[in-house]
Amino acid sequence: MRRRARARLRLGGRRLRVSALPILQCAVAAAVAWWVAKDLIGHERPFFAPIAAVLSLGVSLGTRRRRVVELVVGVSLGVLVGDLLISAIGSGTWQIALVVALAMGVAVFADGATLIVAQAGSSAVLVATLLPPGGSGGVNRALDAVIGGAIGLLVAAVLPSHPLGPVRRQARATLDELAGVLFGIADALRTRDVQAASAALARARASQPLIDELRAALTSGREVTSLAPLRRPHRHTLGRFTELAERTDYAMRNARVLARRALTALGDGEPGVEALPDAVAQLGTAVQRLAEEIDDEGDRVKAREPILELVRNSPILGDAAGELGMSEQVMIAQLRSIAMDLLQATGLTRAEAQAALRAELP
Repeated sequence: MRRRARARLRLGGRRLRVSALPILQCAVAAAVAWWVAKDLIGHERPFFAPIAAVLSLGVSLGTRRRRVVELVVGVSLGVLVGDLLISAIGSGTWQIALVVALAMGVAVFADGATLIVAQAGSSAVLVATLLPPGGSGGVNRALDAVIGGAIGLLVAAVLPSHPLGPVRRQARATLDELAGVLFGIADALRTRDVQAASAALARARASQPLIDELRAALTSGREVTSLAPLRRPHRHTLGRFTELAERTDYAMRNARVLARRALTALGDGEPGVEALPDAVAQLGTAVQRLAEEIDDEGDRVKAREPILELVRNSPILGDAAGELGMSEQVMIAQLRSIAMDLLQATGLTRAEAQAALRAELP
């Protein structure tokens, strides 16, 4: 019990350290937005300004500029529809239902983004219940949304998060998962265990969220470099990680095909050769090396040699592959494809990677 409690505390502390800067950004933006809307603009209770600032930043990764636009558009639609209708039909139970339905319907028709629709509905409720028809409260709330969103973007530029940290962590997590899938396939082939092959295939199929999170981290990193001048020198490094993400995605897709073919071969009782599981495991080790060698600048050159060693020294990745059965030839083709993806992930061009597979590189 104590060990579990300590583990949870360590995990919570790690999450807090990772989110410390986004939390600070939200806190500063909320306070500044309230001060600007209340003390400088003169709104009596500009509660939506700090809310808009926090929503525009958020703790999680995402596209902040788009959230600001969605926030302002949603608020404006809700205020406009609500104010026009309530002025004509008054306020009450059925009026609230009608106003919310129309405001959200207009938002869905105009764009359909979740934040726009939600803000249109909530703004319409506010107009229908709290703000006097024809008053300036609705307009003030829309202005508060603009103030809060703008302050959020300003704080993101002045106190920018590091664009590479989340990308590097997510890239390593994705590569570790790819290595785990390959080790699972190797163990299944070595022990001729159909259940283990099925588990490896299920794990490979469940890996797509990791790829999606890596792409989201890259999107957020590019946004940081565009908003914050001090972070713009990291654009080139983000380009390296973008290439790495693409190749890792391709490698994972090929690993799924490899796992599916291994499951078929084992399920049909096809004979196997000892060199095949060893080659798959060696490729998994190369992926691990790639994950370990990713540095702050996205340099992956040091991880290239283990892949080249596999290509040069494995007896089944060369001419001997023609002596194998049909399923084994398909699996060898997938191994070569994964090796090709990984070589490109280390920075080689496609032509250089193809030359490496033909053992033409020194």
